[in-house]
Amino acid sequence: MEFARFTVRDGAEEKLVADRPAMLAALRERFPACLAAYLTREDDGTWVDVLIWRSRAEAEESAAQIATIPECAAWLAHIAESGGIRHGEVLHAWPAL
Repeated sequence: MEFARFTVRDGAEEKLVADRPAMLAALRERFPACLAAYLTREDDGTWVDVLIWRSRAEAEESAAQIATIPECAAWLAHIAESGGIRHGEVLHAWPAL
């Protein structure tokens, strides 16, 4: 799993959500190992994008190249400040991945 924490530019929240389907389609076309994605907003206004990947190596490759995909670069422009990306290994899942 990949966890990307960030804040959104003032006034860009609606556009961030509206642009997400196109961004994910472009991401999955380039990196089909992306199995699922969940966009969350925490109570303090921080956002966390949670992506499920087939492998950590594929997640790391995508993270290194995401800005080269035009739709992804446009979506990332809505981000005011990045809180970083973390990865974790799924040890058990329900339902099964």
